[in-house]
Amino acid sequence: MAQDEIKNDVIPAARAVAGPVRGAFLFDQDTTLRAAPGTGTAERWLRATLGAALGLPLPAVSPSGPPTAASAAVSAAVSSAPSAVGREPAANSVRLLLDDTLEPEAYRLRVTDRSVEIRGGAPAGVFWGAQTLRQLLGPDAFRRAPVRPGAAHAVPAQVIDDAPRFRWRGLMLDVARHFMPKDGVLRYLDLMAAHKLNVLHLHLTDDQGWRVEIKRYPKLTETGSWRSRTKVGHRASPLWEDKPHGGHYTQDDIREIVAYAAERHISVVPEIDVPGHSQAAIAAYPELGNTDVIDTTALTVWDNWGVNPNVLAPTDNTLRFYEGVFEELLDLFPANATGSTGFSEFFHIGGDECPKDQWRASSAAQARIRELGLADEDELQAWFVGHFDKWLAARGRRLIGWDEILEGGLADGAAVSSWRGYAGGIAAARAGHDVVMCPEQQVYLDHRQDAGADEPVPIGYVRTLEDVYRFEPVPPGLDADHAHHVLGAQANVWTEVMEDSARVDYQTFPRLAAFAEVAWSALPAPSQRDFADFERRMTTHYRRLDALGVAYRPPTGPHPWQRRPGILGRPIDGPPPAR
Repeated sequence: MAQDEIKNDVIPAARAVAGPVRGAFLFDQDTTLRAAPGTGTAERWLRATLGAALGLPLPAVSPSGPPTAASAAVSAAVSSAPSAVGREPAANSVRLLLDDTLEPEAYRLRVTDRSVEIRGGAPAGVFWGAQTLRQLLGPDAFRRAPVRPGAAHAVPAQVIDDAPRFRWRGLMLDVARHFMPKDGVLRYLDLMAAHKLNVLHLHLTDDQGWRVEIKRYPKLTETGSWRSRTKVGHRASPLWEDKPHGGHYTQDDIREIVAYAAERHISVVPEIDVPGHSQAAIAAYPELGNTDVIDTTALTVWDNWGVNPNVLAPTDNTLRFYEGVFEELLDLFPANATGSTGFSEFFHIGGDECPKDQWRASSAAQARIRELGLADEDELQAWFVGHFDKWLAARGRRLIGWDEILEGGLADGAAVSSWRGYAGGIAAARAGHDVVMCPEQQVYLDHRQDAGADEPVPIGYVRTLEDVYRFEPVPPGLDADHAHHVLGAQANVWTEVMEDSARVDYQTFPRLAAFAEVAWSALPAPSQRDFADFERRMTTHYRRLDALGVAYRPPTGPHPWQRRPGILGRPIDGPPPAR
């Protein structure tokens, strides 16, 4: 059968799509689901999510036999001449198979008028193929219950061969500045899965709140998870919300989040920020602070934004305290949570924006510098990071931190989140460290989406949908010998001015869809990318987001209820710094 390149509205764009001139598969009440061993996550998701949306039972039927490399060759032949092969899948069925000729996250989705077949190199690949199938079924497939009961749902006949460009396709959610309840995190895991993102970086602690239960240190949540009031808007704003804000995840909440993510082939990377951004912890346990410089017993959880001067004291007591914190968290975030293709071995320790003024004024910190034979306070921070680098490595984990942790040197296994532009990522890769590219100037989704006066609480640079679409994760000028250290990319959502889930949605979408395509698809150079085609596909994708209830920013500008008149932001005029 002749094959022609065809267009569809899939986001992120697939690597190769071909199909016959006519024909479609119809999902109906008799459609069965045939799942081979190892494809259980996709099977459960298809039945629970897609089946519920379309009102279809998708009953299980045992597949005809185990997949082999030979069967993969048969599948390739079937994709071009299905009538010539005798192993055609059963009629009116969806068949899920593992195929060891494909890369772990790669999949082949084959639709004929008789059946649907999804092959993946590993369970994750089958799952990503199921996400593509959902998109081909139309926006109704993104609802929680059928809106057209009894209707047949057609998928055009085609063959899609697809695989991700990058292994790390991440989203960082800051739940410390404004707490996101557990159900909101689970919802974002579903949204990530729908966009083939596979790493949730969960920013759990900061000056404004500690968000995870630590049983041996109960005051971290009893005291550290609540602040008495909250600054409304940028820190220069005169406005306050004069009511307590807070909340935290119990350890069982965290176990649920990790298990829910693993079912969607998403790794959850926790972040516990040290030695800066730590006032919430010091408010709960004042002995963690520089007690010879300030009265730490007078500190409360911070109610403002910005870089806080109160940092951890570089003492053995502080080290032992955080070792205890990390010990409990390593059990909650197991290293094998998503299998061999995941990143659950990583543990993020922050390491950014640590002012050194208190250490300079502290006789205890200065004595520690002399004891360790260090040159200055910058080396003291490097010593602090290095301690936990070695501690985590001894337990089979990999430290990752913001690019400031490069200052002073890192152990071989540590990785870097490059946020201050491309420079940190380039330096890390050239030094042999793995890198996740998340430069503020390109993929900080708290930055405003337009220069218009109606943009709610404008922060930072204007980063439009097209700007994000033209982001390139591999830094220009990084040679091939070092470019392999770029694990991938991550979009960061800092929530100082996002007081609820609707504001998080507004800042995150639709730009996260553009980011997902950058991280997954094999796109050309930024200047050569077909943004017009992406916009065309987004007209369908907006309907999917509507069905999911995502309060995204419309392409024409904010709805009246999405504006925040009179709330001061922090816009930055002019273009971002050069890459």
